[in-house]
Parts: sequence; C-alpha cells; structure tokens
Amino acid sequence: MSDSIRTTHVGSLPRNQRVVDLIFARERGEPFDRTVFEFTMGEEVAATVERQVACGIDVVSDGETSKISYATYVKDRYTGFGGDSPRNAPADLKQFPGFLDRIARSGGTPEYARPCCIDEVRPGDPADLEADIRHLLAAIKKHQAAAGFMNAASPVSRRCFCQIVITQTTKPILRRSPMHFVTSTRRSRLLVYCSR
Repeated sequence: MSDSIRTTHVGSLPRNQRVVDLIFARERGEPFDRTVFEFTMGEEVAATVERQVACGIDVVSDGETSKISYATYVKDRYTGFGGDSPRNAPADLKQFPGFLDRIARSGGTPEYARPCCIDEVRPGDPADLEADIRHLLAAIKKHQAAAGFMNAASPVSRRCFCQIVITQTTKPILRRSPMHFVTSTRRSRLLVYCSR
C-alpha cells in the first residue's frame, strides 16, 4: 500500500495556437492537411502529458487537445447531431450584463456551433477516437506516467447543452481495444481509462 494519494484532474488544458488553428479549420470545414493535424495533435498531447508528469500528476489526461469543446465534440463521435442550439449565458453572468457584454466583445464567447439532436444517435466513425487514444498511450509511455484517462461525452451529456433529451448508449464506442470502458448513467459520461 502506498503512503501517497494519486492525483489527477479533468478538463481542457491550454493548447498552442497551431493546435487551435487546426481545430477551428476542421470545425469550419476549411481545408487542412490531415497528416499535419495528426502529427500536431500527437506532439501537443505528448507535451501536455509531459507537463502533467512534471507537476506530479499521477493519472494524466490528454487535456482534451483535439476537441473543439467538451460540450460539442460529441457530434464528431456520434451521428444524429447537427444545426446549432441557442446559447444561454450562465446565470451568474446574467446578473452582470456589462461584464457579459465585455466578455462577448473580447472574443470570450464560443465561435462554434452547439449542435442539437436531429436524428437517431449512433456511434460514428471511430478514426478520431482511435487517434486520440493512440496519442495518449504514446505520451503515457514516452513520459512514464502511471496511468491516464480521457473524458468522453456521452449522448446524454447533450442534455446539459441543448433542450433535447437523448437516450444513452451503454455499448463501448471502440471494440477490441486495450482500454477499459466504464459507463456511468449517473454522471452521463463515458470514461476511457488507459493504464500502462
């Protein structure tokens, strides 16, 4: 038994401008070099994991490097999403309309679509998921992290971001994988846990 408590965290981590530019090009449907995208995401995940290990994080994440937003990337993993949902300002910001306006003017509001459910939800092309897993596993190995995980939005998590209720799938997205899949209907998230 260890005398220490394993540390981890969730959420997106800072990304360099090259990564952000590639993600937004893909999101907007602009032309981009898929090979450059793959290489850049792999490099950034490795750098993200390296920083976490250097800070003493035991169970690292990919920092959501390749995702446009936790709230909206589900459209890239599942079919059945499209269009745009209305944005509602957080209740605490509504109490300070001047500050809310200043955030909007400074570019502090999202410039990407928040899709809603428009059809039956099914697993989509697993290529991006497989790439994310590959990048994280390579970074874990390279920087000798104890373990790693990826936050993954389930279809049910869309309830937080649009008005349409979606039935959650409990089937793994990726079969024949070295990962362990754990679904939690309580938290509406799919956790992909990677260990060396």
